[in-house]
Amino acid sequence: MRCLSCNEILTDFEATRKSVSTNEYIDMCNRCFFTISDDVAALERTDLAHDEDDMLHESDTEEIDFDKYE
Repeated sequence: MRCLSCNEILTDFEATRKSVSTNEYIDMCNRCFFTISDDVAALERTDLAHDEDDMLHESDTEEIDFDKYE
C-alpha cells in the first residue's frame, strides 16, 4: 500500500488509519496526514505504531517538496 499523496510505502500503522466519519482507509503516510490531521478525525491502531511512526512536528512539513508529486 502506498500513500495517495506522495507514493511512499505505508507502514502497517499508516495503512490501517481510518476516517471517523466515513470509516474508509485514509491511505496517507504520517508526513502527509499531518498536513490534514487538524481537519480529519481518524481512528488509529496504536498497537501497530513503532518509533518511526511518531507524528511529525509542524516544522518537519517545511522539508516536503510537494512540487515533485504533481
